Amino acid sequence: MKNKFLIILITCLSLAITSCDVGASKGKTVKMTKKELLNKVKGGWAGQVIGVTFGGPTEFRYLQKIIPDSVKLRWDNDLVKHFYDTFPGLYDDIYMDLTFVDVFEKEGLDAPASSHAKAFAHADYMLWHANQAARYNILNGIMPPESGHWKYNMHADDIDFQIEADFAGLMSPGMINTSAEVCDKIGHIMNYGDGYYGGVYVAAMYSLAFISDDVNYVVNEALKVIPKESNYYKAMKDVIGFYKKYPNDWKKAWHAIEHAEWSTDLHCPDGIASPFNIDATVNSAYVLLGMLYGQGDLQVTMDISTRAGQDSDCNPATAAGILCTMMGYDKISDYWLDPLKPVADRDFQYTTISLNDVYDMGYRQALKMIEKHGGKVGGETVEIKVQSPKAVPLEVAFPNIYPTKVTQSTPPKRGMWGQWKMLHSLKTKEPVDIDFKGVGLVVKGGISGKELDKSYVAELQVSIDGKVDRVVKLPVDYRKRSAELYWNVIIPNGDHTATLKWLNPVEGGEIGIRGYIEFANTKKEIEVINK
Repeated sequence: MKNKFLIILITCLSLAITSCDVGASKGKTVKMTKKELLNKVKGGWAGQVIGVTFGGPTEFRYLQKIIPDSVKLRWDNDLVKHFYDTFPGLYDDIYMDLTFVDVFEKEGLDAPASSHAKAFAHADYMLWHANQAARYNILNGIMPPESGHWKYNMHADDIDFQIEADFAGLMSPGMINTSAEVCDKIGHIMNYGDGYYGGVYVAAMYSLAFISDDVNYVVNEALKVIPKESNYYKAMKDVIGFYKKYPNDWKKAWHAIEHAEWSTDLHCPDGIASPFNIDATVNSAYVLLGMLYGQGDLQVTMDISTRAGQDSDCNPATAAGILCTMMGYDKISDYWLDPLKPVADRDFQYTTISLNDVYDMGYRQALKMIEKHGGKVGGETVEIKVQSPKAVPLEVAFPNIYPTKVTQSTPPKRGMWGQWKMLHSLKTKEPVDIDFKGVGLVVKGGISGKELDKSYVAELQVSIDGKVDRVVKLPVDYRKRSAELYWNVIIPNGDHTATLKWLNPVEGGEIGIRGYIEFANTKKEIEVINK
């Protein structure tokens, strides 16, 4: 008890909190110097770069399996520069955030969701999953929040906003509800429900990392912004419970996560009946795994969040960003910081913003946010009005909608990344019929043709039971493509026929169908047919 009291006392004194009961910070204020504030903002951004670089080479190489200890995770002074030079796309965790930071910089803190959506949709970088689906929606007139809603986006529960929400917490120090408000505006561009909650929770942990260096407190207090009825909340509570049950063995907790009911991806078309899992819930679990078992040790935190597998660059980036916000830039050892220094003035790809730039931009936005929400900014200090967490509204994506049957071409030997054969090929206006049962259908595939003009946009008409449902645009430009050939999970229950017709075929082009997924209102074992 004495040690616990000393820790609380030291924490309170170091932050100059007006009440020493950190866990009951309702209505309290936190004072810190501007230098301390900047130090934490810098720590958060630097931590993301460290984490994504550390886990980068393992991303989605280990699916439903722990990365064994025999696999060495490289870290040296040349590694960050190496990726900047050879694979700058690794830092999508950062430059995606910077899109939104830049909009706030140019238009102010009240910049509307439409400004963020347009900047995101028209950026030059590649996108995948929920982001990709959202970009297609926005470019075709479906704006947020509908662009991220599950009725329009089959990837609504994916990890996308979770890996992009760091900025919302870093610009809202100690103001946990403010960070959620920022998330509401931007997170619904690409996600909904559990996918949205992943970003809200991450931002909340960043926000609290400014006022507490107690990992357990931050993890538990931040969860109060997530509605208890949600699947996401229950999953994170399970992870915290697994940590308490197996406090000295993270691998036992990992196995418990794998066997939890919520660990199966049921809606991302690439994750259904597959070891691949980009769902926000399970990847958030791996973030927590690293944070809880790392207990403030950056090496251990990143190592565990990486070795848990799946999105194993994004997860350590998130965990390291939160932890380094707690620590502050100056307390990160040179071992981790030295590799960042040679690139600190280099712009991230697709941006005109460097690490040193975003340190300053993030700091300025945090100062403005402190003033806007009742705090004070003095000559050398700031006074933050700490907020007591309030749960955001309940959202449930894909209610009572479950995959029941997957029909696909035989998977390639290299897993989902290999070359798939096609079940059907459209080269003319001759249509293809797909018979299915239930309430929904997703058709996977894409357009190909080496000689096709880059400006060409194919139009694929999809009819259900003889009635045109929609015309899907399939641009040759990969950045503007739709995530799937067709998706609709709100079809009246019954036996159906989907008819796919290429309205404007061109010589040398092909629309390939490599599989389709049927959905029903009842959950059962998924039937998988390989042809």
